[in-house]
Amino acid sequence: MTDKHEHVHGPDCDHDHEEDDGVIIVSDEEGNEHELVMVYTFQMEEQAYGVLLDRNDPEADGYIYRIVEEDDSAVLVEIEDEAEWQRAAAIYNELVTEEDNK
Repeated sequence: MTDKHEHVHGPDCDHDHEEDDGVIIVSDEEGNEHELVMVYTFQMEEQAYGVLLDRNDPEADGYIYRIVEEDDSAVLVEIEDEAEWQRAAAIYNELVTEEDNK
């Protein structure tokens, strides 16, 4: 997990998820599919979150999802609460800044 990105999309993005060999296919509001890979995970208030980047455009903005355990597997859930998303994005940006300063 060496590739990190500071910018993330908010809860107003429309996504469908499918997992295949670590690649998650996400459809945006226009129906365009993006292949995302998880590049970073972190904890906030005992909840796990994952940061995903576009596999074909790693310089593009990333996405933050809540990671929920469901039937012995991890499921990515879009963060729909704006306040929760803002807190998660702030924590992730702090972690990236700390990592960059090492």
